[in-house]
Amino acid sequence: MPILEFSDVWKGYGDGSNRANVLQKINLKVEEGEFVAIVGFSGSGKTTLISTMAGLIKPDRGAALFKYKEITGPGPERALVFQSYSLMPWLTVRGNIELAVNQVFSDESRKNRAARVQKYIDMVGLAQAADRRPAELSGGMRQRVSVARAMAMSPEVLLLDEPLSALDALTRARLQDEILALRVKEKQTVILITNDVDEAVYMADRIIPLTPGPGATLGQEFRVNIPSPRDRNTLNDDLEFKRVRGEVTSYLMGLSEDAGLDGQAELKLPEVTPITHKIVDPSLPNAYKAAGRGHLRERFVEFSQVKKIYSTPKGPFTVVDGFDLKMKQGEFISLIGHSGCGKSTVLSMVAGLNEISTGGIILDGKEVHKAGPDRAVVFQAPNLFPWMTASDNVRLGVDQVYPKATKAERGEIVDYYISKVGLAGSADKLASELSNGMKQRVGIARAFALSPKLLLLDEPFGMLDTLTRWDLQEVLMDVWKRTQVTAICVTHDVDEAILLADKVVMMTNGPNARIGHVMSVDLPRPRSRKALLKHPDYYQYRKEVLDFLEVYEGGADPDPETLQAFKASTIEGLSVSQAENAA
Repeated sequence: MPILEFSDVWKGYGDGSNRANVLQKINLKVEEGEFVAIVGFSGSGKTTLISTMAGLIKPDRGAALFKYKEITGPGPERALVFQSYSLMPWLTVRGNIELAVNQVFSDESRKNRAARVQKYIDMVGLAQAADRRPAELSGGMRQRVSVARAMAMSPEVLLLDEPLSALDALTRARLQDEILALRVKEKQTVILITNDVDEAVYMADRIIPLTPGPGATLGQEFRVNIPSPRDRNTLNDDLEFKRVRGEVTSYLMGLSEDAGLDGQAELKLPEVTPITHKIVDPSLPNAYKAAGRGHLRERFVEFSQVKKIYSTPKGPFTVVDGFDLKMKQGEFISLIGHSGCGKSTVLSMVAGLNEISTGGIILDGKEVHKAGPDRAVVFQAPNLFPWMTASDNVRLGVDQVYPKATKAERGEIVDYYISKVGLAGSADKLASELSNGMKQRVGIARAFALSPKLLLLDEPFGMLDTLTRWDLQEVLMDVWKRTQVTAICVTHDVDEAILLADKVVMMTNGPNARIGHVMSVDLPRPRSRKALLKHPDYYQYRKEVLDFLEVYEGGADPDPETLQAFKASTIEGLSVSQAENAA
């Protein structure tokens, strides 16, 4: 029988002509013991939906029922875990869990309540941290406390509102497994709100997309016919996983396309040269110029024995230990690895924002010593001036890099890139008025408008939901194919790494991190996510990266046999990559 049922539920905010429906025509039945994942876009009303299930929000019309009775408010039978941890900062781990247990089980003896608290502390692996306060815990540990607190209430339905989205990939995977294990033990019904398709396919029995708002409703549902428990390390080869993943991804991308974006005007760039580009002496013989440029194009960027060492009270601490890489002009490299492996440290050194301890970095024949306009960086947070418009934020860099261009020519450059990132209709909006996704579009436009020799992307979409990230990856690829700028992108997203790059450079865990493997991506350009999902080699590339990350899941010193097995499975590709980098 359905444990939770929504019948024609509507919810909106505002009055009169200013009223906007967030949700409309929501019809849903969740069976007892079922795991349902609801995926959707930012701002589509996912949190409003799950808050209505929890009884924190009342629908404007329609029926929201729990076991055939109207939901009139929150109750312990429906426990909610938020994206933000919502812990009491002055209480310990034990104290935060006790707070819920004492309220729900006030009739039990103190001894029984204490045993209940300890049971769930042990279940989520926090026995050693039971007396620590939230400020002393990592993000993953804090979310474990939130899960333990919810589970300790012995709810019949566990409601999860994007609880893992702020965590790194490895911590996220571990918590997914812990939630699944707890669910089996407690025999609970689970409803998960997520924007991660892989998370939904891995965890759920049924996936239901929420259409873009305003007026969001539930779309086509997808059954996941993969036996449980599921092994994430073998899912990549599972035909049912590929089918469901491909269908859900294509459906969501179709919804995104139907929602539409700002139109792009057909503009052209003016014929002006930025100060970062060399003007070759026309009197030199053509053969001489060609020979010189040919050498530099093959070794346009060169990392040679690059190390980063920090001084600490306990002595020198080596984060990056001997990073060696050669890049061709116009090549796109993805840099991937577990959190803390030194990816961003490498990027900050080539950007000139972090001093190189030993070794050196050469860009277009010149050694990198400090930051410069020949290298544009797109950070995870776009760092715009909030009181300036989107266009003015882009214009700041253009004015510096094109000092000899006329005001009109500089304006044309700004308009061109603002258009190419789909913001033609929002160019005059203040940065403070833009969504996170729109702000990052401005950051991308600003970087390309500098006409840099090297584009550096430091997890540029890491703060965005999955669907907005897909959209901006397409924008990035579209603009990149027009410029062919040499680029390095730091990411923890395997699919993003493959989608964007000519080569995926994988780093071992820190400390003393280094390049562990280089994989060449021989997929046709221009690329799209839809085409990638259908390409026969895509899942093999994905497996190679996932296998490498699995080898280093346990830390900086993997099991020798596991490492050797990975090397044996990729020896041919590794040899080719090494030969190319040694050339």
